[in-house]
Amino acid sequence: MLMFFIHIILYFSLTPMIIFNSEENTYRLNWQIVDDVVMGGRSSGNFHFDEEGHGIFSGNVSLENNGGFSSLKCRFEPISMENYSKVVLRLKGDGKSFQFRIKSSSDDRHSYIAHFQTDGSWQTIEIPLNDMYPAFRGRKLAMSNYPGKEMEEFSFLISNKKAESFRMLIDKISLE
Repeated sequence: MLMFFIHIILYFSLTPMIIFNSEENTYRLNWQIVDDVVMGGRSSGNFHFDEEGHGIFSGNVSLENNGGFSSLKCRFEPISMENYSKVVLRLKGDGKSFQFRIKSSSDDRHSYIAHFQTDGSWQTIEIPLNDMYPAFRGRKLAMSNYPGKEMEEFSFLISNKKAESFRMLIDKISLE
């Protein structure tokens, strides 16, 4: 009987947690665009779902008026992260570099950041949680990397220090 419970505990601790899945339309209402217009910039991001349920984050990054970024964020009830060691993204970008960001609390000013490069094809990108470093407004902070206790928000951000259009399809986001 004890072995049965151990197997159950191991199963649930090793089972990936799906945060977003295009097939299940999870967290459709919690997505929000935040562009550099909050600081006077002129970038313009968009987000919508295609007929297959993929989230499409697209737009234009402008350097006008000291701008230079567009982001897409999603907030939700806090998730315990203690049984997970990585975020797995299934997406299709346009060959540009993006950031994936996590906040332990949506009230935090800083985020924990990982950079990734897209190549124009469907990719599975694995991001170790303990590699995500803290930053605020583009500056790395003198703090420890992501503590892996809770997550209440994640976001995607593009800010490559150049004016450019961008497009990324999001198929799935999970924790493993």
